[in-house]
Amino acid sequence: MLPSLPCYLSTFLVLFLLQNPPCNASRRTPGLVLSPPMETTIQDNNNYTWHNFKTFLNAKMGSHVSGMSELKRYFHHFGYLQLRDFNNITDNFDSRFEAAVFRYQAKLALPVTGKLDSHTLSQIMAPRCGVPDTVRKLHAKRSYVYFPGKPRWTRSIPMTLTYAFSPENLISYLSLSAIKNVFKSAFGRWGSVIPVTFMETDDYGSADIKIGFYSGDHGDGEPFDGVLGVLAHSFSPESGRFHLDASETWAVEFEIEKSKVAIDLESVAIHEIGHLLGLAHSSVREAVMYPSLKPRKKKVDLSVDDIQGVQALYGSNPNFTLGSLLESDISTNQAVHQRVEHSLSPSLLTALILMFSSCM
Repeated sequence: MLPSLPCYLSTFLVLFLLQNPPCNASRRTPGLVLSPPMETTIQDNNNYTWHNFKTFLNAKMGSHVSGMSELKRYFHHFGYLQLRDFNNITDNFDSRFEAAVFRYQAKLALPVTGKLDSHTLSQIMAPRCGVPDTVRKLHAKRSYVYFPGKPRWTRSIPMTLTYAFSPENLISYLSLSAIKNVFKSAFGRWGSVIPVTFMETDDYGSADIKIGFYSGDHGDGEPFDGVLGVLAHSFSPESGRFHLDASETWAVEFEIEKSKVAIDLESVAIHEIGHLLGLAHSSVREAVMYPSLKPRKKKVDLSVDDIQGVQALYGSNPNFTLGSLLESDISTNQAVHQRVEHSLSPSLLTALILMFSSCM
């Protein structure tokens, strides 16, 4: 027998209460925020450099796809595939390339399938840092990674590092003062967690860290590739070289810069400073040291992974405690759980069960 209309209405009412718990009319209780699901379609972000890689969707062991040799070069550049003969790279999806795909997926916290699925290709095509990924042993417990040899600035702690901007290698559409403010903030975020002070200097030649915007081949053996693709690169200690791709549309404020391919300057600055300090790429997607950054996205808050990694090199800033950061995260999580418990109170659940049962 079909349930009566009043039963439907009663059940609907309780469901409505579950979704909208009573609250103060002047301030709505925020809902539970869930992590977004991983993308199931390829997101190329108008990546002109690696746009054609989308033709490799669903390629797997045994596939032969024209142009896959270029993808193998990509995997070689970023540290996942060792190519022995650059003049004889095939378009075959062979066992060595499958192993490289496995390593790539494991490193970047992707579903480990060994295939070029949509998750993997979206990540491959995402704009990213030009520094190769250091693939650590899979059984290692930590996520943060260092460069081979674990280099760091070797001055006595606390230390001061100076930085300067190349007078000949800037971008005209952002004022120098705006660029300087961004970098002051970026250096400050790292300096707040380690006993290192970063000071700007006008003496570019003697600065510890030298910052500039460059296009194409700029003499360091790591040419830039145009819009999107590689966004920037810097070098491990104590090189101090920090290069950004001048072909990008760099943004200080997305409210002002409307380009759909705009890249947040501070997010990239914070990431590259991590390299200058000795951190390699992290496997934690929320970390600033994760290698990719999508257009019009901002990632400027150091994660626990970032902080633990850099503090293992330099120690902690005496004015910073990791516990306070963790307590803040715990308080946020507890507040979320309290809202969930309120919306799913026993009385409402009991009422729903009884009403639904009476409808049968």
